[in-house]
Amino acid sequence: MDLQFTPFPELTTDRLLLRRIGPDDSKELFIWRSDERIMRYLDRPRAKSIEDAYAHLRLIDDDINANIGITWGIMIKGGSHLIGNIGFWKITKEHYRAELGYLLHPDYQKQGIMAEALLKVLDYGFKTMKLHSVEANVNPENAGSINLLEKSGFVKEAYFRENYYYDGTFLDSAIYSLLTNR
Repeated sequence: MDLQFTPFPELTTDRLLLRRIGPDDSKELFIWRSDERIMRYLDRPRAKSIEDAYAHLRLIDDDINANIGITWGIMIKGGSHLIGNIGFWKITKEHYRAELGYLLHPDYQKQGIMAEALLKVLDYGFKTMKLHSVEANVNPENAGSINLLEKSGFVKEAYFRENYYYDGTFLDSAIYSLLTNR
């Protein structure tokens, strides 16, 4: 599996532009990664400063530049700022498999935006990247994410009890996957 994310592949849908996240988006990154409503199910430390947002941006850029992960910022066409992100952040090249990650600002949820972005990103993953399967590791309490995945054809493959330790607590994980349509 030979991946090349340079030049960065911008993707479009009827309503959305999926583009590379850059330094000018640091304010949005900080807002997302410090907002309890957005981070509620991500089980990651909340951003405490704009520097945390820059550090996260560097991780995204490092993955893209090394061709080991790709994350798109989600914009409404004609909009002025990012409203979320989506991407393949954990690619296992030897197995043609990638882990999907996404988030969307609450003001834009329940409008079909993430489903639209997900469909486009999956199309890119299966057709361009030549992935065989995509997985999503979900907090089992995140009903919205589980609903999105199931409506998109993902099936539950596993449920791991207390397999993840975060912030002093052992948490459960649900694994959903989708295989390529041959």
